[in-house]
Amino acid sequence: MNSMNNDAPGADATQPGETAQSVPEGEQRCGTIAIVGKPNVGKSTLLNALVGQKISITSRKAQTTRHRITGMRTIGPTQFVFVDTPGFQTIHNNALNRALNKTVQGAVGDVDLVLFVVEAGSFTPADARVLSLIQKGTPTLLVANKLDNIHRRGDIAPWLQTMQERHKFAEFVPMSATNAKDVERLFAICAPYLPQQPWIYAEDELTDRSERFLAAEIVREKLFRLTGDELPYTSTVIIDKFEEEPPARKGQKRLLKIAATIVVERDGHKAMIIGDKGERIKRMGTEARVELEKLMDAKVFIELWVKVRGGWADDEARVRSFGYE
Repeated sequence: MNSMNNDAPGADATQPGETAQSVPEGEQRCGTIAIVGKPNVGKSTLLNALVGQKISITSRKAQTTRHRITGMRTIGPTQFVFVDTPGFQTIHNNALNRALNKTVQGAVGDVDLVLFVVEAGSFTPADARVLSLIQKGTPTLLVANKLDNIHRRGDIAPWLQTMQERHKFAEFVPMSATNAKDVERLFAICAPYLPQQPWIYAEDELTDRSERFLAAEIVREKLFRLTGDELPYTSTVIIDKFEEEPPARKGQKRLLKIAATIVVERDGHKAMIIGDKGERIKRMGTEARVELEKLMDAKVFIELWVKVRGGWADDEARVRSFGYE
């Protein structure tokens, strides 16, 4: 489906897969695009699809994304700099959530374009809270995600009309983040909103996050996926050691030695993570190692530990020490 606003700039982005081949600086476009929305609307899935590689973790648990994660994609003359943000949390007012919400507010303050992601056909008070953070002068696209869950497409038109009454969206983009053609179309829609200026990053860069950061995120994803709703969202992962050894011989891969600590708030959570005879934490380590080896093109050795730190999510000093600004 095409964007539904015919007054917006025409789309002229090169299709994903094409490269720029040394585009002169005077012909380059580059801009920052914030991806915002309530928890669990598919923001991280969308970012990964746009970048073309997994850089933001996903799970069904709310608040999976905890940091501002920047992903880049350069297509033809245009460099898209996407910023994925935590879902804006309105339920728990602890130090962790205050830090996460501050991240969201900072991300929407100085960008060229906002992608406001909602589930197609739905608008909740949590969606309204995020929408209220978007500055009136910033062009905003309404990304109606999970369109594949709408069985009769005609049902979406009245909803789109009510959404336009809530905010002056530049365009409507009904789509599914898992549909490659929808993602290509989104690039074409976003490109004209970005200013003509030199690229910020190298053409082949995909993220500004370090491998150490990505290792912690992958472990946290496995933690949430293998514990489901049993484990509170406040659990986190700290990287204690991240060492790289070059290949011993030509043709071999480099070796990464990683030690990570999973931090929980109660002894019962620790037992839950370790599992019967250590089976659950062993599986987490194995799944994280397999994914990291693929993501980083390296041989990975990983050790996981669990520590109890009661009340850390409501201790502002400890929240900062764990990397949440």
